[in-house]
Amino acid sequence: MKQPLRLPAALAAVLFSALSAHAQIEPIKFGKIDPKDLTAAPFVGDSAAAAVVLCDYGKTSIQYVANDFQLISERVTRIKILKKAGFENATVQVPLYHHDTRAEKITGLRGTTYNLVGGKAVPTKLDAGNIFLEELTPNVRVRKFTLPDVREGSVVEYTYTVTSDFFFNFQDWTFQRDIPVRWSEFRASIPEYFHYKMLMQGYHGLAVQTENEAAAQYAIHTAGGFTGNGLNTTHESANTDVVTSRVTNYHWAMKDVPAFRDEPYMTTSDDYVDRISFQLAGLKFPDQPYQNVAGNWAKIDMELLSSDNFGGQLGHAGFLKEQLKALVIKYPEVATRTAAVRHLVMSAVRYDGANGYYSSGPLRRAFDAHHGNAADVNLLLIAALREAEIPANPLLLSTRDHGRVNESQPLLDRFNYVAAHVGLADGKDLLVDATEPLLPCGVLPERCLNGAGRLIMKNSAEGRWISLATNHRYIHYQQINLTLDAQGALSGKVHEERGGYAAVDARRELASLGEKKYASELARPHSSWTMPKFAVAERDNVDKPLALDYEFTQAAENSAAVGTFYLSPLREFISEQNPFRHDDRLFPVDFGAPKEDTRMITLTLPAGYELAEMPKPTVMDLPDGGGRFLFSVAAVSPGVVQLTSRLNLRKPSYAAAEYANLREFYRLMLEKQGEKLVIKKKA
Repeated sequence: MKQPLRLPAALAAVLFSALSAHAQIEPIKFGKIDPKDLTAAPFVGDSAAAAVVLCDYGKTSIQYVANDFQLISERVTRIKILKKAGFENATVQVPLYHHDTRAEKITGLRGTTYNLVGGKAVPTKLDAGNIFLEELTPNVRVRKFTLPDVREGSVVEYTYTVTSDFFFNFQDWTFQRDIPVRWSEFRASIPEYFHYKMLMQGYHGLAVQTENEAAAQYAIHTAGGFTGNGLNTTHESANTDVVTSRVTNYHWAMKDVPAFRDEPYMTTSDDYVDRISFQLAGLKFPDQPYQNVAGNWAKIDMELLSSDNFGGQLGHAGFLKEQLKALVIKYPEVATRTAAVRHLVMSAVRYDGANGYYSSGPLRRAFDAHHGNAADVNLLLIAALREAEIPANPLLLSTRDHGRVNESQPLLDRFNYVAAHVGLADGKDLLVDATEPLLPCGVLPERCLNGAGRLIMKNSAEGRWISLATNHRYIHYQQINLTLDAQGALSGKVHEERGGYAAVDARRELASLGEKKYASELARPHSSWTMPKFAVAERDNVDKPLALDYEFTQAAENSAAVGTFYLSPLREFISEQNPFRHDDRLFPVDFGAPKEDTRMITLTLPAGYELAEMPKPTVMDLPDGGGRFLFSVAAVSPGVVQLTSRLNLRKPSYAAAEYANLREFYRLMLEKQGEKLVIKKKA
């Protein structure tokens, strides 16, 4: 858990004499709107947007207030609402961190909605009764408010100041949103005593990026010798002295930032939006040694392993001792015993869908309640493995919807999940998770396939990063026997297998819907299908693919015999849409795991008909061995045609530079799969 940074308090007053970053002209003044923004003319080019950020302006400075340094963060935001879908931008949440008796405070909160009524701007102010405080996590409260009287065409604006004692919680600034941003600007003024690492991410250039130094003068009261925060003076009796310090002023701005566009096959948007983040690295006051306060793995390991809700739980599986002793005798081999222990834990405790690396309480409580968060389940797994004489250790990771971790920055809050690691005798890593019964042992859930995890060890020097990449794949296989009659009616028998992560999705949907509704959903895209038979095999055996066998009939449009058929059999079983609709993409295509998709169709022609024309066979390869598509059509015997379509994407992720090739690969594949067979009646 984060601890507040307490600075010595010997300073009694401060005068910042030259904060030039804050002396510059500010891009927005609360309450001073441009009347033109209430008309439609300036927003003709934003017809696709639900709203537009006209200006988002923030500044954070570290000031000496009431005998202590504090972070002072001010913000003014103005937004034009264009459509009803943009009304959500009138609801704002401000997170406020708290710990023990200290808490971030919000002051000066004001908001106004402007509407054009009878040619005049009519303001409606935010009412205090519409401002709420909600608990988000044990250490974060959210101040939430919704601006009033919002309509299509409204301009909303709000402003507030957050005062914080928590220097590690220097808030990130995000320049990009899911709506266009005309201007986003952030300024920071940081005294020389505070050292922050700054990380800029995103894909759009800065319109402004400056850095300069200014002087700050501190009025210091000393009493009987000053040893407070290291700003020593030569006076030993109560006195007032002035100390001059350097302040670095930073200024960043972006102009006309496009709305962030969600794309298929991506992790959270937080991984890609334009933003700058801050990490407190150290403190250096005069006449005092440098204090390295940045996180490091030794500190993080110690913090976690000494926590009652993490390391304190790892030795608390004694209540399973007798059951685990039996497994030790029955399964002498580590991998099979690990699987048996995992099964025991999964049978006892169900994952409730909440993530985290701290348990919600004693593991025995989760065991007795038969449910718990990810940490309850997997810390119990680690404790049980250890009780079963298997050296298991925690593996910290961040789920795909939480965002990637930067391996060069030891920050505990970048993680939100814990799994188990077991080192095997051959040096391989066995990664084990007990939250997903639909997966075999040694395979992490799809939500965990996100870069690398950090192994937490008692001896921190043994900790390391472990790749979360998996050999488990998305596997879909169909073997289809079709029969065409002279009127154009089709009947078919389908054997379908879904393996790997595709099996997890299918089994979960099957459990949710039941077999009858699942079959109906399978047939739903085919309005003319009738499915007289449907059967499921290997439903509960997660070590094997889920198997589906069904039959269908599709009536002919005409009752009379047809002389020529133009048929695309694969179209009945594949998507016709390219998932990659846009011409470009700025960030990777992240499938999570490799993909295999195989369709084999055997088509029996009506008596007296023959295959007159057929598509040419094709083999397409992505560069650098990234994938292959194979397509072939062959007349295997008189009156019988066989089609094969096989897609193999060998990489779990493709860089943005590979996007154009991947998009074209899909386009050509879908085009080929849609080509028609020409079937004619014999002369």
